[in-house]
Amino acid sequence: LIVVDMQNGFVSNGGSYDKLGMNIENYQKVIPKIKELINFCTKENIPIFYTEAIREPSGIDLLLHVHKILPRTREERLQNKNIPICVRGTWDAQTIDEIKPSKEEDHIILKRRDSAFQDTELRMWLNTLKINTLIFCGIDTSICVETSLRDGFNIGYDVILVSDTTASGISKHY
Repeated sequence: LIVVDMQNGFVSNGGSYDKLGMNIENYQKVIPKIKELINFCTKENIPIFYTEAIREPSGIDLLLHVHKILPRTREERLQNKNIPICVRGTWDAQTIDEIKPSKEEDHIILKRRDSAFQDTELRMWLNTLKINTLIFCGIDTSICVETSLRDGFNIGYDVILVSDTTASGISKHY
């Protein structure tokens, strides 16, 4: 199970997205279903991997420093309102309490881009555990969940998206 970016900054009241005035309601609505899925996987001894999208306090890894052309919806809002999003080591960057990793076998994948596979340990860990089927849940469906799912499929994993355990800020469900 890959739980994508269910972090305080994106999902919680008082998190950076909430402070920026972004709609987090769809993200909050899927929490109970994600919790059910995690409980099922735990009972079935299915390994669980949590991704946490992080940024450095200095802002060195912001997309604005990488791309000259960036869609407005993808701009990091650090400059405009001085509200950093999911800075490494902060409450904002942590997985929400309702579903946070609870066992030693749960794995946290720190990522700096949309895909759970880009420049992370995920593929190595999956290979070590001889896992070839991935179940995806989390947010944002149209960005990080979809990018991770496509990358996983393209490098040879079988992928499953549990539709009622994912949400997007721009639409309800896929």
